Amino acid sequence: MAKKKIQEEEVLVDVQQSISKIEKYLEENRKSLSVIVVGILAIVVGYFAVDIFYQQPREKESQLAIYKAQQYFESDSLALALNGNGLDLGFIAVADEYSGTKAGNLANYYAGICALNLGQYQEAIAYFDEFSSDDPILSVIAKGSIGDAFMEINQPVEALEYYNKAVNGEENNLIVPFYLKKAGILAESQGDLDQALKHYTRLKKEFGDSRDALDADKYIARIEIKKAS
Repeated sequence: MAKKKIQEEEVLVDVQQSISKIEKYLEENRKSLSVIVVGILAIVVGYFAVDIFYQQPREKESQLAIYKAQQYFESDSLALALNGNGLDLGFIAVADEYSGTKAGNLANYYAGICALNLGQYQEAIAYFDEFSSDDPILSVIAKGSIGDAFMEINQPVEALEYYNKAVNGEENNLIVPFYLKKAGILAESQGDLDQALKHYTRLKKEFGDSRDALDADKYIARIEIKKAS
């Protein structure tokens, strides 16, 4: 019992000593700690001030700026949608002037689609590269479209790289099978039979109900014949 009491007293002494050291440190560094606290508060306040008085108004303004370009896009006036009409901004200008906003980011995607369909393949690649999204459809289309652009300029190695990026880890039933089939066909044409078989097999197993999987068995059989010969 006495031993336990001694241990408790020793613990209490250690705690008291630790508290004393902390108090001493705070006292000695009061000024510098105050500066740090004020600095942190300034950063936090500054962040919310920028968001409220700058970023939020820019977001609203950018939504209005992109509206006309979207209308041109929906009516298939792709050149006007991309470049504007001299009064209203096109997607290129919206992406540039409202960089850092949601509409500015989306404008890069639209600009990529327009450029791709207008035969401006290098520009399309550049616009899509500037676009980022967690959307399970848009992110796949953007990467897949870069693959399409590389195919148009006869760079199949780069095209296959982006087709693979489009489908890897993605499970969207609407668009993934489309690019999975493209990746398989391109890999096969490049002589990478193992990769082609991997894509065709996944197409059959995971997306068997899709239109793009209708000929999956034929593709798989073709690869197996090539590998056996």
